[in-house]
Amino acid sequence: MRDWLFFNKMVTPQIITAVYWLLLAIAVLSGLGAMFGGFGGFTLGKFLTGLFIAVGGSLGARIWCELLIVLFKMNEALQDLRQRNPEQ
Repeated sequence: MRDWLFFNKMVTPQIITAVYWLLLAIAVLSGLGAMFGGFGGFTLGKFLTGLFIAVGGSLGARIWCELLIVLFKMNEALQDLRQRNPEQ
């Protein structure tokens, strides 16, 4: 608890993980909706669009969340270095 109050432990990486799973579910459901939804019937174009939305959205969400996590990993690595060399 003390670590959270003094910002020694970050809570945001856990939030980013939850946001990733939410974005992944939204991407897959949106892709399925684009594939099979609407009144136009099932066409190859709708299927490919839905597939692109599902795969592209999943990949985009993963890349975005990984970039955010890298920032926090860099912060943790810097804190470890500071703890190893406290005299500087």
